[in-house]
Amino acid sequence: MTKKILIAYYSWSNNTKQMAKKLAQALDAELLELTVKNNVFSTDMYETSEIAKTQIKTGDFPELVTEIPDTSQYEAILVGSPVWSGAPATPIHSFLAQIADFKGEVATFYTDAGSVGAYGEIFKTWAAPLNVVAIYQKKKDILTWAKEVIEK
Repeated sequence: MTKKILIAYYSWSNNTKQMAKKLAQALDAELLELTVKNNVFSTDMYETSEIAKTQIKTGDFPELVTEIPDTSQYEAILVGSPVWSGAPATPIHSFLAQIADFKGEVATFYTDAGSVGAYGEIFKTWAAPLNVVAIYQKKKDILTWAKEVIEK
């Protein structure tokens, strides 16, 4: 039996969106783009990084405008995010808070422009008490990684 999978992602520059689409097609998964209001982040990468650092410091995470489906229908959720200053994009925190009662498996993948920093540890902290089963490591091909996660 095939697991019912949701791929939820936030994409600032469309890189994560492209990876999420590739995974959704390969895994026959549903896709959910997480969005925030238009004026929350800058079009400048460095300004966006500073905005996100402030959100993390103050705990004032952005509100999602995306309607989150009933997650109980899924067995696994793969969460995609760009890496911002070594952390997941702050809309990911907002999403994880909304699905805190999800009983299935959660895994995360990312796109980055250099260093992933403490992405995995921060994701796990934000995701608690969710069952985080895997964090993508660039040593592996993303499709190979995702199939291994789903087949566990």
